[in-house]
Amino acid sequence: MPTRTLLSACMLLFAFAFLCAAQAPDEQFVPKFAEPPLKADLPAKNFTQEIPKSDGVKFDMVYIPGGRFAMGSPDSEAGRKPDEGPQREVEVRPYWIAKTEMTWAHFAAFQRDVNLFMYDIEDEKLKTPDAVTRPTNTYVDELYEHGRDGHPALCMSRHSAMMYCRWLQWKTGKRFRLPTEAEWEFACRAGTTGPYSFDDKTGKLDDYAWYSENSKTNKDTDGSGAKGAADEPTTHQVGKKKPNAFGLYDMHGNVWEWCLDQYGEKSYEKFPADKLTLGGFTKPQADVKWGHTVRGGSYADAPDRLRSAARRVSEPIWIKDDPQGLSSIWWLTNMDVIGFRIALPVEEYPELADVKPSLWKKPESSEKGVRKRVKNG
Repeated sequence: MPTRTLLSACMLLFAFAFLCAAQAPDEQFVPKFAEPPLKADLPAKNFTQEIPKSDGVKFDMVYIPGGRFAMGSPDSEAGRKPDEGPQREVEVRPYWIAKTEMTWAHFAAFQRDVNLFMYDIEDEKLKTPDAVTRPTNTYVDELYEHGRDGHPALCMSRHSAMMYCRWLQWKTGKRFRLPTEAEWEFACRAGTTGPYSFDDKTGKLDDYAWYSENSKTNKDTDGSGAKGAADEPTTHQVGKKKPNAFGLYDMHGNVWEWCLDQYGEKSYEKFPADKLTLGGFTKPQADVKWGHTVRGGSYADAPDRLRSAARRVSEPIWIKDDPQGLSSIWWLTNMDVIGFRIALPVEEYPELADVKPSLWKKPESSEKGVRKRVKNG
């Protein structure tokens, strides 16, 4: 075993042992610090957020004015799945959403932060960093042979994405979080009603997305020397394709993006058919590890998975090769197609005000027998 791989494995196992010793099986963990205000004191326009004390790392946020739209896809749409309907009229409040997917530079600022919001507002002192709030090392190359510079961070568990947002709240005093499914789809559509966020009569998917048919390359994509095997699909630097009408890049393809919602195959059936639904989200359950939604498709997917209404649900098989036995909280060992982008509500929905990252170590019934099922095929 290479030295780097052995060292990473040892660090990961040590971190896991520390975590198990530090928490009772049913204990929920939420980092403690002064909560950001529910309403953002910002002008209604795009802005650039620099992360304090991060060597100049910054990202662009695009203002989305909010509005009404038909969430989901019509029965007639090619490639449609049953969980994309029935269509419902939904209204989203104004918010900001990141212009691009979060890159490795953005995530590295989180990984490098030695304090990592360890300041406990109850004890008024710094705590020692631990494996609960701080990302552990991966036991394999975290890039999975994809590029780094300008590429989307990937293989992030939902816990990773949620903790990143929590860290940003602590660093900036703003209520950054994952977008809800409705916010994500509204931003993706940018006023369109078809399968994609562009007019298929004047545009084509290749102009807007990296997907299975155009992401293959045997060339260095970022100057780092990292690349996938010859002629295999791979991620590409964010912002290299055309943006949608809101000015957002890579809403289709490159990597799937985490949403805040708890997934439900029949979520939309719960929204009333005869009146407008405000928010259009399904509040996540704090004590559930799996069953959350990702959107947008990836570099490895066929075009139908990239549609504006397409959904996918997280499941234990995403970490079936985890050396800890399905216990990873930071990384998805089998899903180098998952990333995320962030959102910021102008004013938070009251129902979402208490949503925070949580970590539950009790086993989930959905995880039982996963490796056996995979092995037996």
